[in-house]
Amino acid sequence: MEIIASKWSMVTLFALTDGPLRHGELVELSGGISRKVLTQTLRRLQANGLVERHAYAEAPPRVEYGLTDLGRTLEEPIRMLTAWARENGEAVVTFREAAEAARTIEADQAPR
Repeated sequence: MEIIASKWSMVTLFALTDGPLRHGELVELSGGISRKVLTQTLRRLQANGLVERHAYAEAPPRVEYGLTDLGRTLEEPIRMLTAWARENGEAVVTFREAAEAARTIEADQAPR
């Protein structure tokens, strides 16, 4: 769970579900990940057999990342979690905002 539970691991794996991508394409699709963090994430996913790196002998050099067979076994669970987030994200934000407002009110009413 630790391998795939990080925010950027899930985002990276989801981005690769439609096929191999280059590093720059992953940065664009991931919305907010730095190149350094993406590189670290890809290396961790590679080290655990979920992502493969393919370097092409071209000028200029081209490298693509794709899901391994093991990585593809995560496609359905990731799609389900993504669907859940889309369906319930607004409710989570509403709850969080209400809880924060309640804490603010409590703090304002606390004796000083």
